Amino acid sequence: MSREILYSQYTSEYISGVMSLRKPQKASLDILFQILEKIEPSKKIKMAEALEVINHQCPTCTDFEREFMSITFALATGVGKTRLMGAFITALYAQYGIKNFFVVAPNITIYKKLKNDLGIPSSPKYVFEGIGCFNINPPRIVTEDDYHGKQISMFHTDVNIYIFNISKFDKEKVTMKARNELLGGSFFQYLSDLDDLVLIMDESHHYRAEKGAAALNDLKPILGLELTATPLVTVGNKQMPFKNVVYEYPLARAIEDGYTRTPYAVTRSDVDFFNFGDEQLDKMMLLDGITCHEMAKTQLELYASNHEKTIVKPFMMVVCKDTKHADAIKAFIQSDMFRNGSYKKKVIILHSDQKRNEKEANIKLLLSVERSENPIEIVIHVNKLKEGWDVNNLYTIVPLRTAASKWSVIIKVQSQIARK
Repeated sequence: MSREILYSQYTSEYISGVMSLRKPQKASLDILFQILEKIEPSKKIKMAEALEVINHQCPTCTDFEREFMSITFALATGVGKTRLMGAFITALYAQYGIKNFFVVAPNITIYKKLKNDLGIPSSPKYVFEGIGCFNINPPRIVTEDDYHGKQISMFHTDVNIYIFNISKFDKEKVTMKARNELLGGSFFQYLSDLDDLVLIMDESHHYRAEKGAAALNDLKPILGLELTATPLVTVGNKQMPFKNVVYEYPLARAIEDGYTRTPYAVTRSDVDFFNFGDEQLDKMMLLDGITCHEMAKTQLELYASNHEKTIVKPFMMVVCKDTKHADAIKAFIQSDMFRNGSYKKKVIILHSDQKRNEKEANIKLLLSVERSENPIEIVIHVNKLKEGWDVNNLYTIVPLRTAASKWSVIIKVQSQIARK
């Protein structure tokens, strides 16, 4: 492919200003611009030469670790990786004429969030808001639900963003490789034949295993952009750092710069916890947690009233050890024993054993949990929401039975009420 400048004014400075990028987001965009000024990605790229150029600029990048040129931006959770994706897409389209992007999500929650934030202009977190080149002709979102059949013939917009959940992508590879009469071949072949396909990997540490890596290699992209807060891969019993990191912005800097809230622990010092069983400890921690939650709720309402600000509706997250444990916790919260039943209709649960309809309904509520009209104040989950899900109104986390000791720990996130 040859470089095609469509909108010369879309420099890093311009995009950063229009999208109100934070310091680490702009630094990431600057690095991408600097790399692409020296290397033009294509299917014929000489990998060794490209690596040498990038290593000279970014010494932490010593190996692409994939069969295509792939670079990692290691950013702390909460910095805003989805908005950075939007900035990357805008820059690559406007300055380099790239029109096809394949975005990989690690789970269904993040997959649905990406669909909203990248593809629905009415979404409150739509990343392309104010981007002039997309006002009339916004990017078209193609998902795992609509890539086949007659809809494939509708891909006529300037920019196509293909969004897939990695588990669905792995499962549907056979279907994707089946012949599509409208394409004259398979959808997978259509993607791998594109001469400008850029692969964007959200929480990319999930795609380092042999099977996932091979599936992505088969797409034959010209460039991979990896985003993660955890640039580590497990090799045997060890965790090894990524070798293709070009920029790192760790949690300590994010807290120092005010992009991530400072957590602190609330503990009890007047109780001998070893006299309690697991169920009693769970109930005590939940009651302590809801006390913290209600205190935050009161403080937020007072702040909004005193400063004429919109009220922030806080919520509390409860982490359980397994699905049976989570169901029991939900039953307790919905009982009259828990705050006289006042949270019966204010709790949702997410885990792998849920029926599809229930899970879909709860994910919908989860994705809108920041909105005042959403009644949910307690989210229970089992290993579902560890990363990649950014919200501004999470103030209290209650991790149940997660530590080796029996100390009651509640992580209460320090209020940053002024953000809204």
